[in-house]
Amino acid sequence: MGDFQRCVAVILAEEGGQVNHPRDPGGLTQYGISQRSYPDLNIAALTKESAVALYRRDYWNPVHGDELPEGLDLLVLDSAINQGPATAIRLLQEALKLNQDGILGPITLANARRTVPNVLAEFCARRAWRYEINRHEDAFGKGWFRRLFRLFALARDWSRTP
Repeated sequence: MGDFQRCVAVILAEEGGQVNHPRDPGGLTQYGISQRSYPDLNIAALTKESAVALYRRDYWNPVHGDELPEGLDLLVLDSAINQGPATAIRLLQEALKLNQDGILGPITLANARRTVPNVLAEFCARRAWRYEINRHEDAFGKGWFRRLFRLFALARDWSRTP
């Protein structure tokens, strides 16, 4: 089942350090944690340990990362961080052809476990479509797609590891 430490290490490598891109609606970002999402947090002073704690509390736990199959745990966590936990769950449910209620319950989990690794590509396709229709795609789309492809390849490898 899901491995938070392994997933968050990948996320931190993807997110890098401090960024303040003028077109990013998130504003100042540190380790992928944005000022927009955490307006009362001093983002410039955010430590890696604090970022990891936020990732666990606000993204991993809501998507039940510990219960997701290997590989899918990484993709759903990344989606939760980038698009919100409820959207990540709905995208997974859509990829599984289930009712999209945004709640990751036993039916979604059972179907996810049964369909890995096949569901990985379908889940990524749903994410890619959301990127394509995002109004910031012209500025960030290529980077989003590169990241998605890297994570898909890694997730596919993890899902095949006995």
